[in-house]
Amino acid sequence: MNPLWEFDREYIVSGKTLIGVDEAGRGPLAGPVVAAAVILPEYLEIFCMVNDSKKLSEKNRELLFPHILKHAKVGIGIATVEEIDKYNILQATFIAMKRAVEKIYTGSELLLIDGNKTLPKCEYPQEAVVKGDGKSLHIAAASIIAKVARDHMMLSLAKQYPEYALEKHKGYGTKVHCEAIEKFGISPIHRTTFLKKLLGEELCQKEMSARLESQRLFSI
Repeated sequence: MNPLWEFDREYIVSGKTLIGVDEAGRGPLAGPVVAAAVILPEYLEIFCMVNDSKKLSEKNRELLFPHILKHAKVGIGIATVEEIDKYNILQATFIAMKRAVEKIYTGSELLLIDGNKTLPKCEYPQEAVVKGDGKSLHIAAASIIAKVARDHMMLSLAKQYPEYALEKHKGYGTKVHCEAIEKFGISPIHRTTFLKKLLGEELCQKEMSARLESQRLFSI
């Protein structure tokens, strides 16, 4: 049995239904932040492979992804690049997590949130679990769903913006990615607030202003 199940079982034997919550994509320069919320069924043999997504190979994450989707209740939420720039990455992460939870929450579950912060202005019962993706099977499963779902989104965006080689780095600030940004400029999927050191605050502020004006005109 996966040792991560032992952490969760202490809650389960007391009658609690758990929702594990985790995110992927807080650090990249491009793309959304993606969160997942997961309610696991009774322990299944396939869960022996579940671990913190960062400790798994891409092959094993892709292997586990459909099994978790098949056997568990899963909610996926995203916060857009525009929301990241508007509210900051921490608040955007909370937005994505709330959206994920709301897709499967029925009114009685306990949220286990990876990290040291619970969701603000949230009436649901919840606990923060520091390094929870390495302690809780529910959170580890959520970390896999969030990571793979975001990777798939970035692969799709790579086809729209091939000049940035997103398929190689998924939007993170690698040398290849930074050089592409300097050469081709800021695309609509880039987080302008993350690019100030690379491109300068003035250029990033102009891009943000242009985006806001575009949104204003679109809403008229």
